[in-house]
Amino acid sequence: MSDASLPLTPALQHQLRDWLQEDLGRGDLSAPALPPGRCRAHWISKASGVFCGGSLLDFLFRVLDPAASVQLLVADGEQVSPGQRLLNLEAEAAALVAAERTALNLVMRLSGIASATARLVADLEGSGVQLADTRKTTPGLRVLEKYAVRCGGGVNHRLGLDDAAMLKENHLAWSGGVEAAIKAVRAASPWPAQVIVEAETEADAIAAVAAGANGVLLDEFRPEALSDLVPRLRQLAMQRSQGGAVVLEASGVQPSELQAYAATGIDLISTSAPVTRSAWLDLSMRFS
Repeated sequence: MSDASLPLTPALQHQLRDWLQEDLGRGDLSAPALPPGRCRAHWISKASGVFCGGSLLDFLFRVLDPAASVQLLVADGEQVSPGQRLLNLEAEAAALVAAERTALNLVMRLSGIASATARLVADLEGSGVQLADTRKTTPGLRVLEKYAVRCGGGVNHRLGLDDAAMLKENHLAWSGGVEAAIKAVRAASPWPAQVIVEAETEADAIAAVAAGANGVLLDEFRPEALSDLVPRLRQLAMQRSQGGAVVLEASGVQPSELQAYAATGIDLISTSAPVTRSAWLDLSMRFS
C-alpha cells in the first residue's frame, strides 16, 4: 500500500464541483424516475489493479447530498481483484445517480494510472532505482494524475515549471552552452532551486556535472553506454568544488528494458507511460 496523500485543497474542491456541474448541466432529466428518499449502493472492481481516487468520493457525493455516507473498504494504493467490493454508499437516490458517472470516471482513470505505475515499479523491485513521472499530464488533472503515480509506488518529478529548472536542448543552444545556462538560472532564481540538465550527449552530461547541476537527465542513452558513463559522472561530482552527489536519471526507456537500465547505477527512470498509455481500471456501481 502506498503512503501517498491527497489534500482536498480549495482549488481541487472547485474543480470537483465544476466536473459535477459539467455532467449535470441544466439538471438530471432521469431523476423523476428514481424513488424518493435514501438509497444504498456499492462499488465493485471488475479487474485486477491498484485502487486510487477513493479520497475524492466523500466530497463528491456530499456536494449533491450533504448527508451522503461513503464507507471505503480499500485504501488508495491498495491492490484489488475482480469482484471485490470497494466501498459502500448511502445517499438520496437522485444524488447517487447524478454523481455516479463523474465519480467513476475519475476513479477509473486514476486507478488505471496507479495500476500501470505499479506494474513498472514491480520490475524495478530490489534495484534501488525509482520510477518517476513527467509533465506529460492532462491539463486540469495534473495534481490527480501525479497522485495516482504515487499511489502506484512511483515518485513525482516536477509538478510544474516553478518546482525546478530543467534545461533542455533549446535552453543550452540559446544561452551559449551548459555552464552559461546554469549560471543564468541560478543568478535569476527568486528562491533556491534544483537545476537539472537534459543531456543528449556524453559531452553535455559531463559539462552539466562539472558546472554544478543538481541532476542530469540522460536522454536516449543505451544501457551499455550508461554503464560506462554513470561511474564517471559520480566521480566527477565528488571532485567538483561544491561537492555532493548528483541525481542521474534515464529517460526514453522502453518498459521491457527497465531492468537493464536499473543495472547501470542510475537513480531514476522517468516515463510518461503510466499517464499517457494506461487503460482505465474497470469499476462498477451496484444499487442495493
